[in-house]
Amino acid sequence: MESFDPAELPELLKLYYRRLFPYAQYYRWLNYGGVVKNYFQHREFSFTLKDDIYIRYQSFNNQNDLEKEMQKMNPYKIDIGAVYSHRPNQHNTVKLGAFQAQEKELVFDIDMTDYDDVRRCCSSADICSKCWTLMTMAIRIIDRALKEDFGFKHRLWVYSGRRGVHCWVCDESVRKLSSAGGQDVKKKVHLSEKIHPFVRRSINIIKKYFEKYALVDQDILENKENWDKILALVPEAIHDDLQKGFQQSHSSLQRWDYLRKLVSSQNIKNDKCGPWLEWEIMLQYCFPRLDINVSKGINHLLKSPFSVHPKTGRISVPIDLHKVDQFDPFTVPTISSVCRELDVISTGEKEKEENETESEIKHKIRDYKKTSLAPYIKVFEQFLENLERSRKGELLKKSDLEKDF
Repeated sequence: MESFDPAELPELLKLYYRRLFPYAQYYRWLNYGGVVKNYFQHREFSFTLKDDIYIRYQSFNNQNDLEKEMQKMNPYKIDIGAVYSHRPNQHNTVKLGAFQAQEKELVFDIDMTDYDDVRRCCSSADICSKCWTLMTMAIRIIDRALKEDFGFKHRLWVYSGRRGVHCWVCDESVRKLSSAGGQDVKKKVHLSEKIHPFVRRSINIIKKYFEKYALVDQDILENKENWDKILALVPEAIHDDLQKGFQQSHSSLQRWDYLRKLVSSQNIKNDKCGPWLEWEIMLQYCFPRLDINVSKGINHLLKSPFSVHPKTGRISVPIDLHKVDQFDPFTVPTISSVCRELDVISTGEKEKEENETESEIKHKIRDYKKTSLAPYIKVFEQFLENLERSRKGELLKKSDLEKDF
């Protein structure tokens, strides 16, 4: 993979924002069909510039406005906020208390560092293909629930550019939710006979990954230090038996097998643990961990798709839900690789470019199609098409209803 040098970032960003950033699709997304007056104009953007200079409450009239400003500022990072009652860039002129966040997509932020207590291969900002499976499981579990349990159709999953994933749920009904929802999901796992269908379905997803991920790649029962963490999750009545069995076994796979057999044979009378015990451990090690504040606060900002991660140089690209298992964060294009893929403009071309008319420039914008960013923009366009299709359906339904009156 192309090596990225952070010192080159300012120059690379100029090229990226001038020739590669998908402004048209981006505007189509955040304008949501322009049905709601001023929807785009009232959206907050925030830019982080070089040396961590942070500018909040940016807002723009239209795509052109946004484009010009981004090309002027070349932000290191772009965050998207809520849609406010007034234009965010005029928030100082609004009388106190009147400037309010009104709606926003429901967002989820899943960060690998929140799994540090259960992954052994890496810690803090580092990731590898062995622990990336945690993100795959998280996407599958949360996406299935959003789609099947809640009926949300428009879910945009985006790689953060370094060690996590974000989800934007964009259905109209969910954008109108106030910031009331959200419970702390970090609670340790306790199951009983009445297992919620959501948990049962999540277990079914985890089961597909558990053996390879937890027992082989993470080797969670490799030695005493590690199996003690699992003993802490099970009733004391079986501690001695487990210790004995674990010492006689030779691998995490064998130890897990021993634990399962012991639990099912004993079905321990006093501590009702049944098959749930094994599920509790699986959930403890594999269940999605969310940064709940991001989902709960309507005025919370979240990193924008197609932003560039200043440390890794990787671009925050949409993830194709049909190919979640194939998604590999290490093959995501970096800003250096896509800029290099653009035919390097010779000086002559540069001069020609400066003398081009508006319409000639408009036709050249498709530069990203020559780079490895193209398939990711295609995923984004697919998402937009579905969004627009269902919006047209809603409008038709509305007009039919009005005809009936």
